[in-house]
Formats: sequence, C-alpha cells, structure tokens
Amino acid sequence: MGHWLRRATGRRRDAVSDRQLARWLVVVAGAANAGGFMAVGRYTSHMTGIVSAMADDVALAAGTAFLAGLGSLGAFLAGAGVSAILVNLARRRGMQGEYALPLALESLLLAGFAASGPLAAAAPGATAAATVALLCFVMGLQNAVISKLSGARIRTTHVTGMATDLGIELGKAAWRLAALLGRPAPAATPSDPPPVRPDLEKLRTHGELIGLFFGSGLAGALAFQRFGVAAALPLAAIAGAFAAGPLWEDLRRRA
Repeated sequence: MGHWLRRATGRRRDAVSDRQLARWLVVVAGAANAGGFMAVGRYTSHMTGIVSAMADDVALAAGTAFLAGLGSLGAFLAGAGVSAILVNLARRRGMQGEYALPLALESLLLAGFAASGPLAAAAPGATAAATVALLCFVMGLQNAVISKLSGARIRTTHVTGMATDLGIELGKAAWRLAALLGRPAPAATPSDPPPVRPDLEKLRTHGELIGLFFGSGLAGALAFQRFGVAAALPLAAIAGAFAAGPLWEDLRRRA
C-alpha cells in the first residue's frame, strides 16, 4: 500500500496512479464541499455558481454579498496559484514527491479547519468568512494538483467537467449502438471519417468519480451534522497520507 501511495504523487506516473489519486481526492472534495455547506452554509468548490451570484449581487446592489463572492473567487485562484508554485518548486529541486507539497499543505489546512470549533463558537461571523475562504483555497489547491498531473483530463472538486465528458462518451456509445443495430454499412473508403467509438475507460472513470463525489458528499454532510468541523480530520488524514511518504523519502535523500 505504501508503494502506490508514494507513486500517486511522484514524478513517474501512469494512468493507473492518476486514477487512484483522483478517487481519493474526489472523496476529500465531495465530503469537504458538502460538509462545508453544513458548517457555514456555502458551497466552496463551485466557482460557476459563485461568479453567477456575484453578477446577481451587482444587479441587486448587494455590495457586501458581492465582496464575499469576490473573496471566495480570489481564495480559489490563490489556492490554484500556490499549488502551481509548489509543484514547480518540487520539480526545480528534483524532488520525487512532485505533487506532495500541495497535498501536505491541504492536509494542514483541513486539520486547522477541524480544530476551529472553539473559534466558531466565540466569533461565528468572522470564523464563517474565514472558513469559506480557507475551503475555497483548499479546493483551488487540490483541483490544480489533479489538473497538472493528469494533463487537465481529470477534475476532482466539481462535477460539471466530469459530467460533460461522461455525456460525450454516452453520446458516442448511443451513436455506435444505433449504427450496429441499423442496416449494414457500406464498405469503408479512405475518405470516410474514422468510426465513432466510445472511450470505455473514460466512461468508467468519470461515472465512478461522479458516484464517489455524491457518496462522499452524503457521508460528509452526515458526519458534519454529527461531529461538526471535527469531521474534517479524516479528510486531512487522507491528503496527508499521500504527501507523507514522498516527502519523507525526499528528506532522507537530502539528509
């Protein structure tokens, strides 16, 4: 198990390690997004909705709400930017855990969120605003990690892209099925376009990730209802588990 944990965030990658990491990061994102809503009443991974709400806020002259949305967007962008900086830093230094630094930071931030219960009781308004910014930062951080390592093929913090890719492959499958059930096609010629075939691996991967996002969101919502922000501790542990092995190896090599 330790081997594939290290490989998931290392420089030497393949499609299998990408999918393994994506599955666990989808679990973290789904639970943190739904659980964060239970904690502070805001979804923090859905920048489309946040930017749309900002436009509505301008139309309604709701300046405070607009500034809150702008802060959420800025935090998400900052998280993605910091992730890119950390990955490039690891590459420049020849670290084996090329993608471990952003996940280590994510683990620390989620652990801090899990420990923020007493602060929320003492200053609920200020803590809620800080929590939204922190979770938006974490979502940007994580989404940039999986985007960079998969060549932008996989996202983990929102379902829109996954659902779009899944729908495209379902459309290809429907086209292929209709062709097979229809009349026999004439012999192909060199000028014919290539036959339409669904990518079964994409179908399986995106369907699985959407299901995991829903399941982890449900589990996260129930856990946050029952345990409060302390329910973020297992999410911090997951991110930390992927980061710890590669970073430890890099520290040993430098020592």
